[in-house]
Formats: sequence, C-alpha cells, structure tokens
Amino acid sequence: MSAFVTDTLLFLHVLSAFLLMSTVVMLSSVALGVAAPSRTVSIANVFWDVGGIGTLVFGLWLAIDVDGIDVLDFWVIAAIVLWAIATELGRRARDAVGEGGFAQWHWLRAAVVLLLLADMIFKPGA
Repeated sequence: MSAFVTDTLLFLHVLSAFLLMSTVVMLSSVALGVAAPSRTVSIANVFWDVGGIGTLVFGLWLAIDVDGIDVLDFWVIAAIVLWAIATELGRRARDAVGEGGFAQWHWLRAAVVLLLLADMIFKPGA
C-alpha cells in the first residue's frame, strides 16, 4: 500500500476518533446538569455516529493493510471490544437523555472512550 493511502487512512481514523471525543466533551456539560439546546445534543449524536463508523472502518482497514499490524493483535481486538462497549453505553445514554440515568451512562462511556484512546496510544501486547 502506498504511503499516501496509509497516511490518508490514518488521518481519517484519527479524525473519526476526534469526533468521538468531541461527543464526550459536548455531552459532559449535559451530564453535569447544564441545560443544552437540543440541537447541541443532536450534533453530538451525529458526531458519535460518524466517528464510530469511521474509527471502526478505517481502523480495520489500517489493521488489514499495514505491515506489522494484524486484526488478531491483542490491542486491535481490545480496541474493537472497547468500541462495542462504548457504542452500547452511548446508545443507552442517548435513550436516557432527559431522564435520570443519562449522566451515569455518559460517564461510563467517557471512561471506556479514554481506555480506547489509551489502547490506541500504548498498543498493549504489540
């Protein structure tokens, strides 16, 4: 694979991860009790959807095509598992907006997203 394609995939993967973190930051104010306009929550949810698909698709594409990385590496599998957990916690948080359980689901998702970020940086087992 050419360096340009690899760099482009990496850029799109990191951009997608930025969208996930943007969602966590935007919704943290809601979890802390600040009244946010519904449009802000809607945009945060779109960021989560686009970022979630992007991180998964571009991350797997990179793992398949980059020499030295394998889809069965521990840190790649850990990332996929953490991604799935964060996605489910995000779904539960989204369902709980305006109800009492939103903050709980949001902070759990935020913690899992931070673990996912740490997994991507430190690549345990690599």
